[in-house]
Amino acid sequence: MILVIDDHPLFCEALQMTLSEALSVARIETASSLGHALDAFRQGLEADVIVLDLNLPDVAGLDGLTRLRTSAPGVPVIVVSSMADTRIVSAVMKAGAAGFVPKHSPREEFIAAIRAALQGGSYLPEGYSIGAGDGSGHSAPSALDRLADLTPQQARILALVCEGYLNKQIAYELSISETTVKAHVTAILRKLGAQSRTQAVHIANSASFASILRDGGGQ
Repeated sequence: MILVIDDHPLFCEALQMTLSEALSVARIETASSLGHALDAFRQGLEADVIVLDLNLPDVAGLDGLTRLRTSAPGVPVIVVSSMADTRIVSAVMKAGAAGFVPKHSPREEFIAAIRAALQGGSYLPEGYSIGAGDGSGHSAPSALDRLADLTPQQARILALVCEGYLNKQIAYELSISETTVKAHVTAILRKLGAQSRTQAVHIANSASFASILRDGGGQ
């Protein structure tokens, strides 16, 4: 089964038709947001390959990829995006994606990427390579590695911390006790190597597209 996570219905429909015809895949599911996809995995959904659009309404930077790696360990993720800068592609691959396909690519690229993932391989379009043309590979992947170590609940809490929520507000939002939130925040700081909530937010933001591009530009 292939899960396509994208908020554009026409793209999902076109990709469904393409993959069904070319790969004879019996079942292709779609999710319009990362949240819907994560809920499906929590309810027992099993997928052979995930196709993830980086530009989702409920995703900041590469956070969606790191959270999927936690929620669906071992399932290859093919990232698609209209942003195809080599620094972003490199960061995506170093963050654990099985492949990257620019969204404007011909259907053959998508077919080749899914086929490679189904066979346990990886895929990059011609002209792309990990680390090509960028000098960014140090801070962003390091932050991504630490973020990927968070549990799904810790990732949700960190996302709320990044939005400025206080522990009491997080407890209400997630229907857990404030003591539990404090314990999670402590664990998050430890995993990220952060000394404060402010530093944890900085580490989370360092996985954003803007940061990847800025760091790769020699700043």
